[in-house]
Amino acid sequence: MPEHPRIEELRRRVQSDPASIAFAQLAEEFRRAGNYEEAVATCRAGLEIHPGYLSARVTLGRSLIELKDLDAAETELSHVLQHASENLSAIRGMAEIHHKRGNLVEALTFYQSALALAKHDPDLEQAVAEISRSLSGEPAAIAEEEGLTFEEAADEFLSALSELSVDKSPPPAAPPAPVSAAPAAARAPSRPAPATSPNTSLPVLERFLDAINTYRRRKAV
Repeated sequence: MPEHPRIEELRRRVQSDPASIAFAQLAEEFRRAGNYEEAVATCRAGLEIHPGYLSARVTLGRSLIELKDLDAAETELSHVLQHASENLSAIRGMAEIHHKRGNLVEALTFYQSALALAKHDPDLEQAVAEISRSLSGEPAAIAEEEGLTFEEAADEFLSALSELSVDKSPPPAAPPAPVSAAPAAARAPSRPAPATSPNTSLPVLERFLDAINTYRRRKAV
């Protein structure tokens, strides 16, 4: 499959002039196309000649994140931020690195810094909200396809408990049967009392337990 015309053009430029700064553009095109290995190789080759080219280091760091080499990515992006503390791409990359590692406090700090530079960015706003909720321990709403939310399940559970507590007194005793003149042996055998209907609150309790289990599974992820 032929490469994108832009990639072919930039590749020819770099091949004809290995010292050209076009390597950074070529690497970025590789990254956007999902060819992260080529992006990394192109960046490293060009940075041997132009070590101070920060945009190429950003591309290198972001490509390394995609390749799950988080330590190397952090080294590159930290270098960028030492020289350009407000580089948005580098800040977002550092936030992603800490997020992937599970370092939520550090990730939130970088996401908030990025949001201060890119106000009203929906992806950044969502990341900040989700991490803030996780750190505060606020229970997330259970997805609609799973059934009730946590609050709704709790309400139904309390309602079910109140139903179970109503009128627990034993039923009144049945009046004594009239004495029959027939001999005892001829009397019809007594039948056991009919079983009571199952408690209608059980489905509610089961739904509550399902909601609780779903909530716990999501919190453990």
